[in-house]
Amino acid sequence: MNITNIKTKKTQINFLCLLFIAIVSCSKKTETTEYSAIKNVEINYISHLDSTVIYLDSLKQSAPKDAERFYIKARDQFKHIEPILAFTDRNNYKSLNAPNLLKVEEEDATNIKIMAPFGFQVIEESIYEEEPNWEQIQKVVEKTSNRLKLIKNNTVLDLKDYHIIWLLRDEISRVALTGITGYDSPVLEASLKEAVTSYKGMLDVIKPFESNFQSEELYNQLIVEINNTIDDLNKGNFNTFDRYSFIKTHTHKQLEILQEVSNDWKVKYPFETAFNNSMTSLFSNNTFNLNFFADYNEVDSLMLPKMKLGKQLFNDTRLSADNSISCASCHKENLAFTDGLKTFPKQIRNSPTLLYAAYQQSFFMDGRTGNLEGQIVDVVNNPNEFHSSLNNITALINEDTEYKEEFKEIYGDEITERKARNAIATYIRSLGQFNSKFDKNINNEENTLTASEINGFNLFSGKAKCATCHFAPLFNGTVPPNFTESELELIGVPKDTVSNVIDTDLGRYNSFNTEERKHFFKTPTIRNVSKTGPYMHNGIYTSLLQVVDFYDIGGGAGLDIDLEHQTLPADSLNLSEKEKKDLIAFMNSLTDKE
Repeated sequence: MNITNIKTKKTQINFLCLLFIAIVSCSKKTETTEYSAIKNVEINYISHLDSTVIYLDSLKQSAPKDAERFYIKARDQFKHIEPILAFTDRNNYKSLNAPNLLKVEEEDATNIKIMAPFGFQVIEESIYEEEPNWEQIQKVVEKTSNRLKLIKNNTVLDLKDYHIIWLLRDEISRVALTGITGYDSPVLEASLKEAVTSYKGMLDVIKPFESNFQSEELYNQLIVEINNTIDDLNKGNFNTFDRYSFIKTHTHKQLEILQEVSNDWKVKYPFETAFNNSMTSLFSNNTFNLNFFADYNEVDSLMLPKMKLGKQLFNDTRLSADNSISCASCHKENLAFTDGLKTFPKQIRNSPTLLYAAYQQSFFMDGRTGNLEGQIVDVVNNPNEFHSSLNNITALINEDTEYKEEFKEIYGDEITERKARNAIATYIRSLGQFNSKFDKNINNEENTLTASEINGFNLFSGKAKCATCHFAPLFNGTVPPNFTESELELIGVPKDTVSNVIDTDLGRYNSFNTEERKHFFKTPTIRNVSKTGPYMHNGIYTSLLQVVDFYDIGGGAGLDIDLEHQTLPADSLNLSEKEKKDLIAFMNSLTDKE
């Protein structure tokens, strides 16, 4: 090797060494910067945790006249840490912010847990009772404080860049979908003030990561937008606040900015949660990751052929024992996949819409089945429905040349009942396009909503409290922003419109014979509600005005039906006739365009 080559090789080695050192140094600098940011977030988080505990302990030891003041201070500190706590410790957050209702967990018939609620909503409702039980309040406060102390002692934040994006996205969505609706401020209706605190908590997360931004302009844009949001919330009144404009102007803008932040940070996501990682609107076909709601991930290239096959099976009367009915017999496409009947022959319950059925965590009106494939099993085996068996359906498919070819192309050679159920379920999961008049307007694709329809949405999400059970954007009982639970409610539906006696259908109770679950039913979607009458699980009401009137008087309690565990607040909503018309106008705007 000559001298020139030796010198050249040394130069190359020196360059590579310097490059390696530079890369390592930059990497260490980035890691150190991120570590420092996370530590700052953690220190701030623990500080607010401490303050929450201090105010709760002061509440426990205070005279009744000071209880409200300490509660409000503790609640304010709790809302400040909500963005982090709700993301890093969902179960504890859920317990600490749970409604003042019995918590019932029914894993199976041998494992049923019934637990008294605790946390901030319980304290709030208890303090403002006409005759507060201060001894009981102190116990709830102590339990709440102890849980927060436990959380603090076990706090070590280990947040990646994508965690920060998810955390902010969840909190932005939480504020819009539950925070400003009164969902977790049942007495004080302090939702707007608490939303301000939640946004301040988001600022405490964002600001330590300023150095992560390649674009200083983007960082400033995000900070300015959040401050503008805080200003608008501070000007609001719970009953008159324009939630429609808030979501359209602020929520969606923030989701769009988050996408830019994700690109700016070059974030690589390891997977998707209920929300698509690319979502920029709460009300679109790109909002949700459908696989999150299914039992296993679908292959995109097979979705269309599966849907086509599933639709054929859905409409095939040969799946029933006597060849008389198909899935489409109870779920007619022109009636938003209902049947227009009070109850289908030999059934005791109204046929629910299948539109947006994919976005649930339990199925049937009593929530007894955990997935769509399981629901199909029940329908096939039910003597009052298909009165058949999965083996019969598999045999039918094997005898049909066209079906055999389609199954072979999609699933491979072997035809099984599981594949048949999956095909039907895949078709059902495709139903629901988020293309209603309301969707198009809140996404700025149209400007056609009337003042009545907008006011109706604002009532729905505010004064009328509808959105505290029918959560937007699905308007069913699947709770945002995590979408891991579909709620069951007891609202006290009567058996007829004359006698004011509770309907005889015991609902969820029939699954496990849990006394505390008598007459509980899953909260259905109100999307396409203009086409899905008659209404309620027993089809008792023929018009939306009757439904609104029922809620306006406080449900069953307003009919003097005595139900210990009614989850619907018994107080009248005091809606005017105009407000009722506006509510109905909004609900009609949720009808999908064909």
